[in-house]
Amino acid sequence: MGGGSTAPLLAAFACVFLAVFPPVASGDAATLESVPDLVKAMYINVESFPCVRLLNHSGQVDPGHDKVIAPIVRFGNRNDQLVQPSAVLLPLNQMTDFFLRVSNDPELYRKIAGVLVEANGVDNMLEFSPDRKFPQQAFAPYSNLSHHWNPTGSGIMWNKYDFPVFLLSEESTQTLQNLADKNEKSANGYLANVAEFDLVMQTTKAGTHDSESCLREQSCLPLGGQSVWTSLPPISNSSTKHQKPIIMVTASQDSVSFFRDRSLGADSPISGLIALLTAVDALSHLHDISNLKKQLVFAVFNGEAWGYLGSRKFLQELDQGADSVNGISSLLIDQVLEIGSVGKAISQGYPLFYAHAAGNSSISMKMVDALQSASESLGSDNVKVKPAASSNPGVPPSSLMSFLGKNSSTPGLVLEDFDSQFSNRFYHSTLDGPANVNSSSIAAAAALIARSLYILASADLPIDLITLNTIKVNVSLVEELIGCLLKCDPGLSCGIVKSFISPSNSCPSHYVGVFQDLPAGTQFPSYADDISRFIWNFLADRTSSLAGNSSSCTGQCHDEGEICVGAEVEGGGRCVVSTTRYVPAYSTRLKFEDNVWHVLPVNSSDPFSAADPVWTESFWNTIGLRVYAVQATSYDWLVLLIGIIITAASYFAVIVGRSYISKIIKRD
Repeated sequence: MGGGSTAPLLAAFACVFLAVFPPVASGDAATLESVPDLVKAMYINVESFPCVRLLNHSGQVDPGHDKVIAPIVRFGNRNDQLVQPSAVLLPLNQMTDFFLRVSNDPELYRKIAGVLVEANGVDNMLEFSPDRKFPQQAFAPYSNLSHHWNPTGSGIMWNKYDFPVFLLSEESTQTLQNLADKNEKSANGYLANVAEFDLVMQTTKAGTHDSESCLREQSCLPLGGQSVWTSLPPISNSSTKHQKPIIMVTASQDSVSFFRDRSLGADSPISGLIALLTAVDALSHLHDISNLKKQLVFAVFNGEAWGYLGSRKFLQELDQGADSVNGISSLLIDQVLEIGSVGKAISQGYPLFYAHAAGNSSISMKMVDALQSASESLGSDNVKVKPAASSNPGVPPSSLMSFLGKNSSTPGLVLEDFDSQFSNRFYHSTLDGPANVNSSSIAAAAALIARSLYILASADLPIDLITLNTIKVNVSLVEELIGCLLKCDPGLSCGIVKSFISPSNSCPSHYVGVFQDLPAGTQFPSYADDISRFIWNFLADRTSSLAGNSSSCTGQCHDEGEICVGAEVEGGGRCVVSTTRYVPAYSTRLKFEDNVWHVLPVNSSDPFSAADPVWTESFWNTIGLRVYAVQATSYDWLVLLIGIIITAASYFAVIVGRSYISKIIKRD
């Protein structure tokens, strides 16, 4: 009875307390009907893209914290200072200066709890590349490493930062800006809007701070994926005897940026990939291509942004005679033609490309001549090509470097939209998106490549000008592939992609990903990502001849030389004759044995083995970002004091109540 008599008194105290000090929430707390409603009212989950922990054979880069909580503050001035550990809200155009300053200012570094990079605020004059001025210079097959291929490069992407960094979406940028404004206005109040970073990464474990140790402890996986190669026409005999010399045409499918999931790489290198796919499509309509004197082989390499993983592994597979490259040999490679960045070649009203030849060999010069002949054949399309400046130290950063490292006399050429320096102001940054390329430039490159290949593959045969002039590219295909591979709408939900595969995501990402274990085969390897699977199916379709058995398939075809195209789509695919294969793309210094990845010693026969970074990505459980409001410590002490007062008052009320009731009972 005594306890029951005090309940109304405690409820009254609670009501008065809540009326004076109402609860604070980040969201809309108008209707709270469940615990999830309460959580939603208290916390705002922020759409963002993280910078994740990566390691190499010598150490690590990128953030390495567990959970971090800090107030959100603006930081838009190079003279700004911090008074306490804070989550810095940073305009994108200040990112380079900020990270360079942080690296040279230990006092500021200690007060950075996290960085939130705004998505907007980009002006037309901005130049932003977090990569180095000579990307992957350790793989250059020449000694002049001081050349600035990427003059806007800052190198901030390759530094180690012991704090989390997130790129905000446009919507979340506005949300965080509003919260930062509230923090500025309530600087002397009791409220603070804070950011909570969740980065649970296993390589924070002691002793796992490089690739070899984390692979041994199984707290990381090597970067890698699947490259794809095909031949046109299909190579019918798996034996390399009596085969034609090979013209190898290459492009890259992966890019990199400071933020893993925002690695679109529109100009560098996806414009070259789209040009290659479009050129293959154009050449696939020729009826007499099997009569040409040289064999066309197309390869799309994955992992090139991380030490040329794809091209170097491809060459290793050739040396070892692996099943993934069955039918071709390195001894048969006569020429290498790489399609680099070709999305920004519109200059003075017409496309202008530069041919970067390897050395001065007669074959390389013939390749340049073929490009110029092809440009002349395009006539009114006015597509121009020029030899790159002789003052350049050599070919620009490209997969061709892998071939030259293997054999310095390899005749090769890289087609680019620049001469001595990148024309891409956003090389390997989040800003290298679809707005940074021109579909007309890519289409022009595809037409130039397709006609050049016909000329080169004809060798000493007379050029059939009628056939040459029938080689035309599908401009609509270029525009469709830009929408598929560089945009979220339609993204990988576009018609041509869904005609071949069932994509796991709509928004494309060209981050290489991780290689989990050895693939089971060359047609349907485990863990092949959406982009690789689409490229495999597209190339298999365009380079194929129909099989005798036209029945649908959902996997392997029965006849030798046949593969199943479109196996993922509803209703199954179809069997075609095509020499299209997946090739694993991961470090040549790695070996998968006993279900564990092992780092191999430097291979003295491989000139690039010592330069191989052996990149790995840490395992992580959660990478998230949310914001909410908290009270200052003084407010917490005030709440504690009021709670003590209420408790004491309640206790006193109980004593008084009991005494009063006892007196009444005695009178009765």
